[in-house]
Amino acid sequence: MKKSDFEKLVQEGIKQIPEKFRKKLSNVAIVIEESPSQRQLKKLKLPEGSILFGLYEGIPQTKRGLYYGALPDKITVFKKPIEEIGRARGGICQIVKNTIWHEIAHHFGIGEKGIREIELRRRKFQKLF
Repeated sequence: MKKSDFEKLVQEGIKQIPEKFRKKLSNVAIVIEESPSQRQLKKLKLPEGSILFGLYEGIPQTKRGLYYGALPDKITVFKKPIEEIGRARGGICQIVKNTIWHEIAHHFGIGEKGIREIELRRRKFQKLF
């Protein structure tokens, strides 16, 4: 997939976030990289062969002090792993949307366990319609 087409999918994923949350996104950059770096994988202590679609790096809004003045937080969406898995499942667009949602949830201070619980509820809700 051309990078410009992938960028459009990321923009669509951002638009899928409810407006009340998009308005509250502050001091965060959303970028696209081909694949996670060795530094990123090592930092996360992921087992060999792990697949990483996205990564939030920064200070969640719930942990920021009154005078927060750090560099922008960063959400990275990894193109190559999403394409590899998405092509096999026919779901690149859906993986991008889910990845954007997942990483923005981290920006708002939701931990991995909380995100998994919310994702489970979202999937159950989507099956109803």
